[in-house]
Amino acid sequence: MVRTGREPGGSWEFALGSPHPRLRPGVLSYRGVRLAMDRPRRRLEAPVGAATLFLGFDQPVRISRAGRAPDTLVSVYCGPTTTPAVGEHGGRLSGVEVMLAPWAAFTLFGTPQYELANRTVDPDALPHALDRRVGELSGALAALPSWEARFRLLDEVFARWWDAGTPCSARLVRAWSELVRTGGAMPVRRLAEEVGWSVRHLENRFREQIGLGPKAAARVLRLQRARRLLAAGHGQAETAATCGYYDQAHLSGEFKAMTGCTPGEFTTARRRPPAAAPPGDRMDGEATSLVLI
Repeated sequence: MVRTGREPGGSWEFALGSPHPRLRPGVLSYRGVRLAMDRPRRRLEAPVGAATLFLGFDQPVRISRAGRAPDTLVSVYCGPTTTPAVGEHGGRLSGVEVMLAPWAAFTLFGTPQYELANRTVDPDALPHALDRRVGELSGALAALPSWEARFRLLDEVFARWWDAGTPCSARLVRAWSELVRTGGAMPVRRLAEEVGWSVRHLENRFREQIGLGPKAAARVLRLQRARRLLAAGHGQAETAATCGYYDQAHLSGEFKAMTGCTPGEFTTARRRPPAAAPPGDRMDGEATSLVLI
């Protein structure tokens, strides 16, 4: 599906693609992006229960995160995170954004995910990654004539990387799936019992193949569910109770810590029409982003 638009400030195009069934549920989605705006653009990106690989075609994006120096990159890998980031560019941006289950990123890149948690890196600089393969892939994608052809190439390349990659633990995938299914509500001890591991072993495997410990991952998934409910019009008290927060104040504190704004500020900003182009949330059906300018 391709959506396009043109307005006084420029033009935009978004293309959504589904990875080949053999790659799912590890490779979650493809999203092609092409922006040609007449002014810079900034977006706040909230933590999500996924890793993000952006394969840029030309212009760089500058990514800022509290406590770290900004990164300016054409292609970007962002592992699991508990903190928000702000991405900005000069108004022109094109590339393909790939959303990955964190354990799938472990298999595709062969890198312990704890080395990448709460970081933004050039994917060609990933430890243990094959030299230049992401840069070469970005160039090949840019040269193709359509989003459909680009998504087909991604299917082919990811299938090869998958076959050559480090297999993740089937029990880890099961534990992650349960945590996602319950919106981060399953207690860690019960999760460990479900897959037949000790809590300590579960924590170690999560750090290696997810990047965050199970408690931190649950926080991200719980807040992701809360953002989705708030964006759909649910009240804060109802959302707090549904998602397992102690009370509305607990929800507000977690929201501020992981997005940089309160639930009210986030939902109000989501309702404002963007100055240029749709918000373009990274995950379909999720409230992941705010357009700042």
